Amino acid sequence: MRAVVVRGFFSRKLRAVLTGIAVALGVALMSGTYILTDTIDQSFASIFASGANGRSVVVVPHQGLGANAAVQTAPISDATLAKVRAVPGVAVASGEIFSIVSVFDSHGKRLNSRAPSFVSSTLPARFENFSAISGSLPRSSIDVAVDQASAQRDSLAVGQTLRIAGAGASRTYRIAGIVKFAGSSSFGGAGVALVTPSQAQYISGEPGQWDELVVAATPSVSSSVLRARIRAVLPPTLDVRTGLQQAAKQTSDLESQLGFLRTFLLIFAYVSLFVGAFIIFNTFSITVAQRTREFGLLRTLGASRSQIMRSVIYEGFLLGTVGAVLGLFGGLLLAPALDQLFKSFGADLPDSGTVLETRTIVVSLLVGIGVTVLAGLAPAIRATRVPPIAAMREGVGIPPRPLPTKRQLIARFLIGLVVVLAVTALTGAGGLGLVLLVVWCLRALRLWVRLRRGGERPVRHYRIVPALARAIGSLIAWRGITARLAKENSIRQPGRTLTTAAALTVGLALVTLVAVLADGTKATINQAVSRTFAGNLIVENSQAGNEAGIPALVAPSLRRVPGVATVTAVGFTEGRVRGSTSNVSVTAIEPDTFSRVYRVEWKQGSDAALPALDDGGTILAKAYAESHHLKVGRTVSLLTPTGRHVPLRVVGIASDNARLLGNFTIALALARQAFGLREDALDFVAYKSGYSDSQVQPAVDRLLASQFPQARSRTAAQFKEDQANQINTLLALIYVLLALSVIVSLFGIVNTLILSIYERTRELGMMRAIGTSRRQVRQMIRYESVITALVGGVLGIVLGIAIAAILDATALSGSGFVFVVPPVTMIVLFVLSGLAGLVAAAWPARRAASLDPIVALRYE
Repeated sequence: MRAVVVRGFFSRKLRAVLTGIAVALGVALMSGTYILTDTIDQSFASIFASGANGRSVVVVPHQGLGANAAVQTAPISDATLAKVRAVPGVAVASGEIFSIVSVFDSHGKRLNSRAPSFVSSTLPARFENFSAISGSLPRSSIDVAVDQASAQRDSLAVGQTLRIAGAGASRTYRIAGIVKFAGSSSFGGAGVALVTPSQAQYISGEPGQWDELVVAATPSVSSSVLRARIRAVLPPTLDVRTGLQQAAKQTSDLESQLGFLRTFLLIFAYVSLFVGAFIIFNTFSITVAQRTREFGLLRTLGASRSQIMRSVIYEGFLLGTVGAVLGLFGGLLLAPALDQLFKSFGADLPDSGTVLETRTIVVSLLVGIGVTVLAGLAPAIRATRVPPIAAMREGVGIPPRPLPTKRQLIARFLIGLVVVLAVTALTGAGGLGLVLLVVWCLRALRLWVRLRRGGERPVRHYRIVPALARAIGSLIAWRGITARLAKENSIRQPGRTLTTAAALTVGLALVTLVAVLADGTKATINQAVSRTFAGNLIVENSQAGNEAGIPALVAPSLRRVPGVATVTAVGFTEGRVRGSTSNVSVTAIEPDTFSRVYRVEWKQGSDAALPALDDGGTILAKAYAESHHLKVGRTVSLLTPTGRHVPLRVVGIASDNARLLGNFTIALALARQAFGLREDALDFVAYKSGYSDSQVQPAVDRLLASQFPQARSRTAAQFKEDQANQINTLLALIYVLLALSVIVSLFGIVNTLILSIYERTRELGMMRAIGTSRRQVRQMIRYESVITALVGGVLGIVLGIAIAAILDATALSGSGFVFVVPPVTMIVLFVLSGLAGLVAAAWPARRAASLDPIVALRYE
């Protein structure tokens, strides 16, 4: 039987190639994801390891909230540096600054606009990892050196001037050199400006303070011994590690932070594999039906049912192996393409050569083969029902599967019920669980009625597909007899039409879901801003997505602008409730002015509760308060980024759909004192009576341009537009990645059409014999493909909208999400699905038209 399987597999090369490509594309994205992320991890690990050279011990602030917390920790003082220098065995000790800033050229253009820029301080020669490839390292207070990647990207040269803006007013520097860090020219798209220590402290707003300390030991003292000595003299708010330990910690933190990238890409890989599974199932289902006489002959010659099933499974195994291997090698080619894709979105990720881990090979092969075998399992079981008599005469089909017994039906119902309840409990989607429960009960009831009637399972009728095919076919029926024949072919085998369209349905459903959620998010933001923002201007960082905020000095400066009545600063930080292992979001506001520019939607309390924030009060978000059973009057202790435990008394609960207020809202003064917050995230500005945007905003913009170029002012309308643009950028990236699943589905249409041409060889020969031209045959196949694709398009669009509606009713319930269906996008998707079907039919149509009528009439 194995020899028969192998010969049969290689005798149907075209089917194997087309189906294998569907598997290979999904596996390629998965293996490419692993290769890309492993390469990035190793590249950064190499950079960190090189950076540890010469560093015996490193002292850094303790990250009490975890390495992934987007918060500022308390800096290290000069007094601590002096204490470290006094430890026996210390040869050299120095402080280092490395913080986020904004860099502009001499014309005021922001450099590195899509990724963050950093300022770094120069170090003693023993620790310095930057080396000049042109010019020199900074020596004076007006010197700056820039990394090679930024210099090449922005055409920077020695002698030019740069403007650097950090925690204070911006300053202008002269480029003294172009540098590399530990031999690498890239920092993952980020830019680095190297300045003297005193200038780095000014720019970062840390005079007399440092982000970390680096220490070199004397020749007679080991790193571990020196680390123990330094640890003994420093408080627990500081972490002391050897240079190698710090490099390993940085690598581990980075891998954790980049974990979202791997998960993000793998989601699309598994979507493509899921779509490919439909193609595999459809292909095997068609070929099993076409090979009825072959299986019947094998049964006549003595093959058992299990041998027939194993033969189909073996074919799936061979197909999965070929597809997985091709996908693995395809991943080697796709990884650089993914790298270029992220570079186009501003993430210039470093790489030091392709990294292919054993895990990547094993997972790619297992997933590729597993998906193929599982998708072909149902057709393999169906093949076992081929009767031996099928080899004797034509027209014998595969008998339908009999109905289950009463005992089997009850067991299936209970198992399904347990699965539905488990999924509901794990996901927390009560509405979705209810829908699944109703569907499962209706299906069980339908089978029970059939069982009570005592009849065998009737042929399943797909009512939706024929209706859709008939309606869509009517739109093109005016094209003539070929269009009408295509419509009838689609209606004649609704099961095949459905399974062929299902692959495209999944891809378009996801595209539709993303489009609906994106438009809903835009509408939600617009509604929230209109309902809550009562001011005139929002001052924010001018770089979209920048983790840095704006200097705290901006708000006092804005208050001096003519026409400005109120300025209130807002900051964001994080904390951790005592006894918890996860962080909570914290918003810091100025209680005395906040209500003048922002309308708080209170669930409990009122604006009169805001002054209590200055006395250690806090306002909770409604969702957080309900999920943790907190009420007004309770006291909650928060661990801050600086290591302090701060008791907060709940004075109000707010329902804030604008998402400005975090889980906890506290006074800005407390955030600066106990949480180490040094920057503001936003400044809200309200005008005096009688002033307008045309009078005040230009004055605000001039102030920002002259002193704080990293900040910009936006009206409410401009702010809404900026948020929409950010969503559109993310949407474009998601569409590019989802395109792979749509491409996979096109191979499914091609594959089905090719197989149906084999199946209808005699039919096509008869049509050619009675006068049908090659052109008409091509038209018929194309129309059939377009109808099938449009059926998939309609089902995908409806399914995507339905899933979005379920999410709105369950997961997004009570969040203020505005459900919006973009009609133009839906029309475009419908038209594109038809074009996709036309493209997919190009080759099968030509192949069908090229059939020789004489040969086709003799075909069996």
